[in-house]
Parts: sequence; structure tokens; C-alpha cells
Amino acid sequence: MPFFSKRLALSTSPSSSRSLCTPYTPPRALLRSRLFGIGFLVLALAGVQGARAQGAEIFKDADMALGEKLIAEHKCVACHVSKVGGDGSAIYKPLGKINTAGLLRGMVEMCNTTMNMGMFPEDVSAVAAVLNRDHYKFK
Repeated sequence: MPFFSKRLALSTSPSSSRSLCTPYTPPRALLRSRLFGIGFLVLALAGVQGARAQGAEIFKDADMALGEKLIAEHKCVACHVSKVGGDGSAIYKPLGKINTAGLLRGMVEMCNTTMNMGMFPEDVSAVAAVLNRDHYKFK
């Protein structure tokens, strides 16, 4: 058997460790994708740490009247009652999940985005400030 036919037979054998269906990923592309994933993780953790470092001073210029109006207008309490039952207040202390003012503001922003409320950043801060005053009491 000629040399090239042995090579062909070895590369197409079913017992080969490399599957014929799996596309080949060049090492550079694999390295780049892993570095991208690691970079994304580092940035995400830095964002969480930044949110944890923020105190209640982020609410110092918040418009409390606007926050109360927005909570009523967007029917936040009704949504929370549908999620956790009772009067809806159980949603405000979810087992240590929100333990800083920055994380509270982030959670309000998540509701804003998820529910497509269209609130501006100052609106989100106003709602978070009212929640802080009434439920969380971060210093």
C-alpha cells in the first residue's frame, strides 16, 4: 500500500480520536475566545464590586415625589404581589441578594429593562431612593 493511502486510511478511520463532524478550531481562535470570556468575567465582577461599593449617597439628589409617582404609575406593587404573594413586600429582602444601595438601584434598573418601562436614569434613582427609604434603609 502506498504511503499516501495509509495516511488517508488513518485519517478517516472511525476509531480516530478526532471526530469528522467536529469543526477544527485553530489554536489562535480558541485562545481569543477564551481570553474574551475571561475579560468579560473580569468586567462583570468589577461592575458588581462597583455596585457594592456605593452607599446611600447615590440617592441624595433623588426626587422622592417622582419616585412615589412612578411606583404607583407602573403598578410595581401589583407586579410584586403577583410574584411573591401577600402584600408584595417579601420581594424587598431576598435573602441577602440586595445588601447595598448600588445593588438596589441595579435591581430597579433590571425591572425597568425587563418590564420595558422606559424610565430614565434619574427616574430609576428616584424609585430606588423611595424603596431605600421605605424598606432597605441603607446609610
